[in-house]
Amino acid sequence: MTHTPVKLTFEQYLEYDDGTDNHYELWDGELRLMPPESELNGWMVECLQNEFAQFVKRRLVRVIPYELQVLGKTQNRFPDLVVLRKEHIELTKKRRTITINMPPPQLVVEVVSPYRSQLDENYKRDYIEKRQQYEQRGIPEYWIVDPQAQLVTV
Repeated sequence: MTHTPVKLTFEQYLEYDDGTDNHYELWDGELRLMPPESELNGWMVECLQNEFAQFVKRRLVRVIPYELQVLGKTQNRFPDLVVLRKEHIELTKKRRTITINMPPPQLVVEVVSPYRSQLDENYKRDYIEKRQQYEQRGIPEYWIVDPQAQLVTV
């Protein structure tokens, strides 16, 4: 017998709890388990968080598990680092999700996972898909930190 996955709305996804600490992206109504960050990516994000906290109130500089609702087949993203607006602190008390009806964050930073070429999924996801989604979402600034290319794209 074939099992057809149930398609979730974004509202149903927000209520979903599998009792684990797993993070999921909602892709075309289906849950996709996100892989854990690599040690290098985690270290880079931590360094960036500490640097940003020197210039922005630390409580506004957040890392995963803050999530952002976006438009497209993938309906949410977990940026590696996000600089919130003051109003997000109150708006996201129940769940760390910035929904479409909330103002966008001030800045989103993604650290690119290792890739073999520009055709690789990790590369396309951060350089193309997320850039388009964050732009559509009205996020004023998106940084791509690419440790492999030793490049930061703003």
